[in-house]
Amino acid sequence: MAAFANVFKIQELRRRLLFTVGMLAIYRIGIFVTTPGVNREAMQELMKSGGLFGMFNLFSGGALEQFSIFALGIMPYISASIILQLLTVVVPSLEKLQKEGEAGRQKINQYTRYGNIALSIAQGYGIARFLENPENARKAAGVALQIVNHPGLSFEVLTVLTLTAGSTFVMWLGEQITERGIGNGISLLIFAGIVARIPSAIASTVALYQNNQIDEFKLVILGVVMLAVVAAVVFAETGYRRVPVQYAKRVEGQKMYGGQSTHLPLKFNTSGVMPPIFASSILLFPTTLASWFPIMGSFAQHMNRGDWMYNSLYVAGTIFFTFFYTAVTFNPVDVADNMKKNGGYIPGIRPGKKTAEYIDRVLSRITFGAAIYLSAVCVLPNLLQSQYGITSFRFGGTALLIVVGVALDTVQQIEAHLITRHYEGFITRRGPRIRRRAEAA
Repeated sequence: MAAFANVFKIQELRRRLLFTVGMLAIYRIGIFVTTPGVNREAMQELMKSGGLFGMFNLFSGGALEQFSIFALGIMPYISASIILQLLTVVVPSLEKLQKEGEAGRQKINQYTRYGNIALSIAQGYGIARFLENPENARKAAGVALQIVNHPGLSFEVLTVLTLTAGSTFVMWLGEQITERGIGNGISLLIFAGIVARIPSAIASTVALYQNNQIDEFKLVILGVVMLAVVAAVVFAETGYRRVPVQYAKRVEGQKMYGGQSTHLPLKFNTSGVMPPIFASSILLFPTTLASWFPIMGSFAQHMNRGDWMYNSLYVAGTIFFTFFYTAVTFNPVDVADNMKKNGGYIPGIRPGKKTAEYIDRVLSRITFGAAIYLSAVCVLPNLLQSQYGITSFRFGGTALLIVVGVALDTVQQIEAHLITRHYEGFITRRGPRIRRRAEAA
């Protein structure tokens, strides 16, 4: 309790926490503002069909179920960020911008915002066309639904404008949380949406048990899987590979510097929770395209969570984005150059190019293990839920990974603020292994 009390003793940290809570509260209030012209009850019935609708609804915190002004959530911004990061690899001008420091990153962020608006318009129009067609709704939900009260061009224009404005506002909320709050704003918005769905998920599971649709054995299996996923995420997200580094002695004036041994901590999962979020965001496109091109209807039908095609593409996307995001956020060449400038070297490895190659080789092996771990955590619980018929429980491995990962990252940032100001963190030195591993790194 003393650690939590210390949080509110620091004025800056207290202000950042209150600002973050306020922005998340605004986001949750907007979830319940329904887009004009939509039958909310019929939309909620449609969401019971599951599939990608259920996952999209989960990531948006129930906004799609309400068809609120925030129905698109943060997914268009994430998709635009993926596209810009991919383009920086193949477009020389964007790669040059990325290397220009803060000014270049601001320019890329501006392009990402423009991409968010363009994708919001495209996805908003696709959703409007889908909802206008009663046949699509009937196929998705299995019953005849009249979701749109007055279909037509006016509804399409109003829906596109509303959803685009809502997605842009959510993007702004995320950026404000990152800049003025605590933690990563984009991840916290997804985190808040998932956590807000926990009570309804528990209530639906209890209802299934009371109706004898699931038995005690399935509930035990579900609980064990969830605990195992949480334990695996905590263990993996706090794991490091320590590369020994030796600094040579140097004399400057009358003082001697260097000569000590230290370690270069390489985090096991450098990419964090972003790969499954990126993969999920990319897999939402077939549903939008299917509303425009009927030839893609059969493909979209296989894009349900638990289907072999969806799981295969999901695993492939997660592995790809794990390597890609790690390559974007960690540059072995820069690390090797900085070590060389400061007189550091890895024992047995030549400074410079050989050091960069060694770090890259170690990081590649770590990233491969992280990719397998992320894929297993995200897909295996979904397969078990489908195997035991617990399809109404929407908290699979992806949701648990995001919740636990974002919570750990936020707590670490709060601890960094506390330790900087000589306050003790949430976990003492005699606490669990997590803290000891972090200190050893």
